[in-house]
Amino acid sequence: MAGSRAHSVYGRCSDREGSLPPGSAGLHPAHPRRELRPSAASPVDRALHQVEVLSRALSEAPDEGEILRLAMHYVATAGPYRAEAGYLEVDGDLVPSPRNGRTHAASVDRRVRELEGQDGPVTVPGRPWGWALGLRGLERLHGYLVVTSPGRPTGAQRSLLSTLVWHTAAALSVAFAQRRRREDALELQRVREERATLQQQLISVVAELGYQRAVHALMADIAASGGGAEAATRALHELTGLPALVEDRFGRLKSWSGSGRPDPYPEPDPVCQNDMLHAVAREVGPVRIKDRLIALVRPHGEILGVLALVDALDEADEHTVFALEHAATSLALGLAHLRNLAEVELRLHRELVDDLLAGTDAASAYARSEAVGHDLHRSHYVVVVEWSNRTADDSFAQTVGRAASAVGMRSLLTQRSDHIVLVVDDRPHGGALHEALARETGTRSGTIGVSAPSDSVPDIPHRYQEAQRALEVRLNSRERYGTTFFDELGLYRILGPGSDRQELETFVHEWLGRLIDYDSRHHADMVETLSRYFDCGGNYDETAASLTIHRSTLRYRLQRIREISGNDLANVEDRLNLQVATRVWKIVLGGREPGEPGSQGRSAEPLR
Repeated sequence: MAGSRAHSVYGRCSDREGSLPPGSAGLHPAHPRRELRPSAASPVDRALHQVEVLSRALSEAPDEGEILRLAMHYVATAGPYRAEAGYLEVDGDLVPSPRNGRTHAASVDRRVRELEGQDGPVTVPGRPWGWALGLRGLERLHGYLVVTSPGRPTGAQRSLLSTLVWHTAAALSVAFAQRRRREDALELQRVREERATLQQQLISVVAELGYQRAVHALMADIAASGGGAEAATRALHELTGLPALVEDRFGRLKSWSGSGRPDPYPEPDPVCQNDMLHAVAREVGPVRIKDRLIALVRPHGEILGVLALVDALDEADEHTVFALEHAATSLALGLAHLRNLAEVELRLHRELVDDLLAGTDAASAYARSEAVGHDLHRSHYVVVVEWSNRTADDSFAQTVGRAASAVGMRSLLTQRSDHIVLVVDDRPHGGALHEALARETGTRSGTIGVSAPSDSVPDIPHRYQEAQRALEVRLNSRERYGTTFFDELGLYRILGPGSDRQELETFVHEWLGRLIDYDSRHHADMVETLSRYFDCGGNYDETAASLTIHRSTLRYRLQRIREISGNDLANVEDRLNLQVATRVWKIVLGGREPGEPGSQGRSAEPLR
């Protein structure tokens, strides 16, 4: 930006390096005028006269670059001076004049920037005296003039130099103001041509700035009042005249203001919606996609949805974009405020769920659930969620809560060290929650366990154990990612936290003890091989592939298992007991030897 502005500042004078604007010919050696050098005048009078004429020339210069060029070219009229460099302030940076010398450019540039707007000495070899003089307007620094002299200037000479600098700064102030007025006039012209509705209102730069202030004020009011999606779309529609809408991050319509609303609203495609969000997120500001101008609503960087204008005729101009950007910002602030309130509510939910899972009296639980707007009198299920690439922190808890709401689950939620827990008032629909979370997280590597229904508050702690058992079974299965319901576990239901641990360990030792001992002595995997064999339904090819061994190696291992254990895999009773023993060894004992410390695996509660 600074480069383009610098080009516009200096570009117009690049072809006039040896010429002057009308009225300044008396200052150029190629255009002598006798009246500018009255022979009877003293050197100081002549210098003052030339500074005065230069001042008139500066006031007639067409742009800032020409003004600086004139000042540098004729700085010698104020005394024994030479202009070493000149700078104009452009977008907060000091841009050097094309007339600056190359020999000392780097050191002079560095020194001028070190002054940070103040006047100060500048060292140039061969020039005993050098000074950087700020070209200051009433409100800002316009640039610098770096002047050197073969000796220290007299008071009169410094006074003349100060006068020249003052006239140059004044001319720059006027030029900057004129340029701003020209730019404002051009902007106003564009508004008149592009926006007929604003043509009568924006008749001046003041009116245009007033429009922008009105946008700021209106959007600030929306954010302060917590108006949300409906207030944002209504205000945006009133400002732009275009239909405005808000969708959540899944593409579902939240609010529409203006005409042309589709009925019914199209069902979003998750893949296309995700692609669109990523495409818009890669750009700066609103992005046009088909007939919509889209801005992301993302407080703190998290995408909550989109705010869009329907612009089928491509009528949107920079004012429309300005309004859309500020509306999206205001909506994001409003949603952030609502989210803060939601976090307070979530904290109350968590405290209630923590007490429900630990066990609490029904009367207190019912009263607290009513306070947070949840009906605990209905039949409830406990759902446990664990995702391989996400820590069970506040962020993931909020993600799970959004996904649950998106699939219509009314829930209370809390978190544990490695999983999220929901208490929901209806049986979850198949894998809907898993699919929603896969879209939210970008990966399907997550596991969900669901309990049997609970009809009373005191029953919820037991249901929590059931949900954990369902999660454990799924995690130790061949297909570890997905959703498992406790009431669909079959045999694994009796292998849960309520089972007698000593009996289970005795059973495992009876059927797998020899194999476990053999594996321990020889660092072998006989028990794991047998477990995989049963998991694959006795299919040799699948078992060998899952163990990454050759089919002949599998045959050898199975033969050794028969020899070591003394059991016949072809016998129905032996096969059933061995399969149950391997599942108990893997699910309940966590793949450890019975009696070994830590053999209870991932279970949250010890087996009793």
